[in-house]
Amino acid sequence: MKILFVHQNFPGQFLHLAPALVARGHHVLGLTTENNRRPSPVPVARYRTPPESKGTGVARTYAEMAGRGVVVARAAEQLRAEKGYVPDIVFGHGGWGETLFLREIWPDARHLTYAEFYYRSSGADTGFDPEFPRDEFSSRVSVVARRAHLLQAISEADAALAPTEWQASTFPGDLRRKISVIHDGIDTDKVRPDPAARLTLPGGRVLAPGDAVLSFVNRNLEPYRGYHIFMRALPEVMAARPDAQVVIVGGDGSSYGTAPGKDRTWKQELLDEVGNRIDASRVHFLGRVPYDQFLALMQVTRVHAYLTYPFVLSWSMLEAMSAGALVIGSKTAPVEELIRDGENGRLVDFFDVAGWSRALIAALADPGAGAPLRAAARETIVAEYDLKRRCLPRLIDFVEGRAST
Repeated sequence: MKILFVHQNFPGQFLHLAPALVARGHHVLGLTTENNRRPSPVPVARYRTPPESKGTGVARTYAEMAGRGVVVARAAEQLRAEKGYVPDIVFGHGGWGETLFLREIWPDARHLTYAEFYYRSSGADTGFDPEFPRDEFSSRVSVVARRAHLLQAISEADAALAPTEWQASTFPGDLRRKISVIHDGIDTDKVRPDPAARLTLPGGRVLAPGDAVLSFVNRNLEPYRGYHIFMRALPEVMAARPDAQVVIVGGDGSSYGTAPGKDRTWKQELLDEVGNRIDASRVHFLGRVPYDQFLALMQVTRVHAYLTYPFVLSWSMLEAMSAGALVIGSKTAPVEELIRDGENGRLVDFFDVAGWSRALIAALADPGAGAPLRAAARETIVAEYDLKRRCLPRLIDFVEGRAST
């Protein structure tokens, strides 16, 4: 079959699926923006950068997404007209608006969508954190308007895919029936415990398994992923554990929430708040790092803290578990879908700063007590989220099986 993947940051969630389908004899093409420079495992076509949206108010998000959808549809029309390209399957990520009009170009194709999250005005990320209140009416209306393109994307699709049960459950019941729940998968052969792992810090210090390492990782350091809670827990942790080395990975931007103010970052905001109560020589901000450094950190860390609003689950938490780290996670969905407190990790209420301090101190102080949890964490990922043996075969079946019905 001819299979087209559409993603502005391709390969994105299709990193392993696209080449696996090639290996099965399918003709696979990616369609992505001209600005995307990520290496691709399959050939790609590119669409031009969408013009800046002129939408305002509650219509702003839909105007932006629909504008991108039109640009992608025109690129698709050009592929069909100039190269005779007609895919059997079109599989896109519904969150970026790219697939909104592709059925108009290829009406006979099977259209699939990656249904990552459906915004809610209550019961999920919106309004979760009382520290950052918003005007209730404006916030609720804005959230409802923000999901218009997501609703259109899944309505236009023949079938949809979500990585966790909770993320699938955010969609309305009538649409939930379209969604298969299959995680993208973790390469447990590569992401595994390694007693020989080493992480060299910028100052030259080398960390190894067994060291008192506390890690925190996110794409960007921001409240959506609990950076403010983690930083406020650190003074007590560092006072109680003078041997602890804290390694923080993440950029200074904002992936989901808003910035704290003009020319300010959440990193600096929290350093201003707690910086005089922590030993800065033992807190290492690495920024964004290459994957091999991230993996080494997960293999040397004694304790990995993962916090999130009720929102999209990060790959990094599953990779930490696969690497044999002791993960202390926030008691929020979808973390609770993977971590069972006292069995394969620990759970702490998201907002309980003192509770976070106590849990991190205890885990750093007694690594032997965490050994069964670390082993169980890896067993969870191997048994339920292994890429090659579990997730990838199911993903392939989703694409091939749905396309044949």
